[in-house]
Amino acid sequence: STGTDAINNPLSVNRAAAVRDYLVARGVSSQRIAIDGRGSRQPIADNATASGRAMNRRVEIFVAETAR
Repeated sequence: STGTDAINNPLSVNRAAAVRDYLVARGVSSQRIAIDGRGSRQPIADNATASGRAMNRRVEIFVAETAR
């Protein structure tokens, strides 16, 4: 990213919230979803290039078994 954490952290949370809202609108219980914004803390690619920055604008979804 090229912005500050003050700008990027809220963007990260908003991106995660948008995915949560999409899933909830399609029937996934909101109680099964936890969101977290990572901002610039966990990049997977080099932020020095446009393609690297694009790869870092992502949402990761982890699926866990439901409690029984």
